[in-house]
Amino acid sequence: MKSQFLALATCLAAATYAAPQGGMRPQTCQKPAGEVGAVFALTNSPFSNDVVTFSRSSDGRLVQNAIIPTGGLGIGVDFDTQGGLRLSSHNKYLCAVSPATDQVSVFSVDGSCLRKIQEIYAGDQPLALSVSPDNKLAYVLDGTVASTGIFGFTIGSDGTLSPITNETIPTSTPIGVPGTIDFSLDGKSLIVINKVGSSIDFYSIDAAGAATLKTTTQSSGERPFGALFRKDGALFVVESGLPVFTNTAISTYDVDVGSGAISTVSASEKNQQTEGCWIALAGSNDQFVYTANFVSGKISSYAVSADARVTLVDGSAYFAGNGSEPVDLAVAGQGRFLYNLLRGTGAVDAFAVQDDGSLLSLGRAVEGTGLPRANGVSGMVAF
Repeated sequence: MKSQFLALATCLAAATYAAPQGGMRPQTCQKPAGEVGAVFALTNSPFSNDVVTFSRSSDGRLVQNAIIPTGGLGIGVDFDTQGGLRLSSHNKYLCAVSPATDQVSVFSVDGSCLRKIQEIYAGDQPLALSVSPDNKLAYVLDGTVASTGIFGFTIGSDGTLSPITNETIPTSTPIGVPGTIDFSLDGKSLIVINKVGSSIDFYSIDAAGAATLKTTTQSSGERPFGALFRKDGALFVVESGLPVFTNTAISTYDVDVGSGAISTVSASEKNQQTEGCWIALAGSNDQFVYTANFVSGKISSYAVSADARVTLVDGSAYFAGNGSEPVDLAVAGQGRFLYNLLRGTGAVDAFAVQDDGSLLSLGRAVEGTGLPRANGVSGMVAF
């Protein structure tokens, strides 16, 4: 849907897009003084798919540091997925998809500095990926107009990927238009969200790392998109609700990782926004969940109970501005800081998460200088 909205604008932007700093993409990197963490965003440019790195200070503020090529190419339009970039759980390695060249790039991480260690084939048009909590497996979500599926790897001690079967395992429907892939907390299963048909696929993972589709469950709401597991295994899913406007919602689920049974806890709690697609848990105990609403230009906030029920706090917790097009969300600092990638303006908004779930703005980083404006920027992670 977003790709359709932006196709013409993207083509025009692609014709005029130039690399920062007069066509030079800086590849050298030195960590700034006072750095305690980092944020990484993916340009998804059809000319050079780059990772833009940001240094994070202890107060959550960001400073752009480097622009590191993946070696692959983006598609210049929305991935239409969550998870184009993923960090290992110990923050030692970063994986990035390059859908136009059918590959994943792996980087070693040293704060806000990256060193590429691998480029590898990852199936037909990889759009998202997930890394198991024990950092031993990675699965890529492939999606084209012809088919959708998942492509598995084992991860070596040096962070490099090795294909499990070198084949794409189909999702439950070839026209599902997948939104997210995410491992369960024990690493023995994973889920894939299908937007078309509004369903959740559950895969079991065997001892060799191979995935088998076990169950498909109907989503509580229309057009589910982003999803993630909480530390206790509860599953949180944002529903864009399209084609109906002001229909975005969050549903939560209990997942039986043995049987693959998925049961609803909270069903489609609305926030009165349009096209919410990305989701993040934040707060010291994951007591808040946020959605980025692409068409509305807003972030919505919810409170989360211990049993994974959600209650809307503020449908308009933050307005990024007309044409801002908020997409990926990322959390750092043990849940204290929230970051939002703005596709429309080529920027990252930074926030401090307050005790009541409200968001204190910490400023906007590098509007239009490192990330392309309105040209498909997709994927962000933080630590």
